[in-house]
Amino acid sequence: MNAIEVEQLRKEFKVHKSRSGLVGAFRDLWTRRYATIRAVDGISFAVRQGEIVGYIGENGAGKSTTIKMLTGILTPTSGRIVVNGMNPHKEREKFVRTIGVVFGQRSQLWWDIAVQESFRLLKKVYRVPDEQYRRHMGEVIEMLDIGPLLDKPVRKLSLGQRMRCEIAAALIHNPPLLFLDEPTIGLDVLVKLNIRQFLKQLSERYGTTILLTTHDMSDIEALCERVIMLDEGKIIYDGSLGQLKEKWGQGKRISFTFVEEAPLVALQELTTGLDVNWKQGEQPNVWVAHVPSGGVPEVVSRVAARYPLQDIHIHEVPTEEIIRNIYQEGAANG
Repeated sequence: MNAIEVEQLRKEFKVHKSRSGLVGAFRDLWTRRYATIRAVDGISFAVRQGEIVGYIGENGAGKSTTIKMLTGILTPTSGRIVVNGMNPHKEREKFVRTIGVVFGQRSQLWWDIAVQESFRLLKKVYRVPDEQYRRHMGEVIEMLDIGPLLDKPVRKLSLGQRMRCEIAAALIHNPPLLFLDEPTIGLDVLVKLNIRQFLKQLSERYGTTILLTTHDMSDIEALCERVIMLDEGKIIYDGSLGQLKEKWGQGKRISFTFVEEAPLVALQELTTGLDVNWKQGEQPNVWVAHVPSGGVPEVVSRVAARYPLQDIHIHEVPTEEIIRNIYQEGAANG
């Protein structure tokens, strides 16, 4: 069964189009011109119950607009949405009890009161029975390790502490579907790891469906088997992360650390006839060669025969670089 079903979803915004110059500004006072912006352009997809799906794209691609329509905040211009078997806009009161939402930049906790008081207020909003609240939130609090934070005002929490409490707040009513919009933005590595581990446990223990939007590809790699890529309001890829890497991530990155200076021109001449793209590394005397997988032995052989090497590393192409190349080249179209 599907937790989310979207068919030919569109969202258009009417925006004021200013005229240029002083005369144009005066004319705008009397007659306004408008332009129609299509933020989401006829997308269709489905998410099965229990899936963790990464919903990714550059700024302005339409990710947040989609999430706001799926959660009932925005009404679509056209198209069909079914979330947890309901229309988010026509069955609003019943629908909101079946979803949890975490926006990384916005808080649902009250700033000046203790965390546990915010939890109790949300418990009343969602009409959660006392026993269900104690049992479920006891597990959530333990998994997120926020017990010592419950008596503290939200304003005294660090960003990482607050984000863990925000996620707990979104789960007070134990929703079957969780929307996460940039949940790890601005957090340090350890906090990110803890949140990822918790989300995995949540999915395994309760079968919670998670739709995750983020610019941090390490979040996607750690949590999602499937990704949906959006560009200019349209889906340009929907499939497994493994297939994305296999199709677009072919090749290796060879990092050479030279004992002495190796000029770029000399390296390019040395590898003439081979499919090699050289880039300066982050450290002095480090050059990185991006080559097809089958070309690694020849490149290493030529370079090692010409220059003394201090170190050499061979890496897969990072997912973040694959995604960036797709957007730059439009490679995912079709």
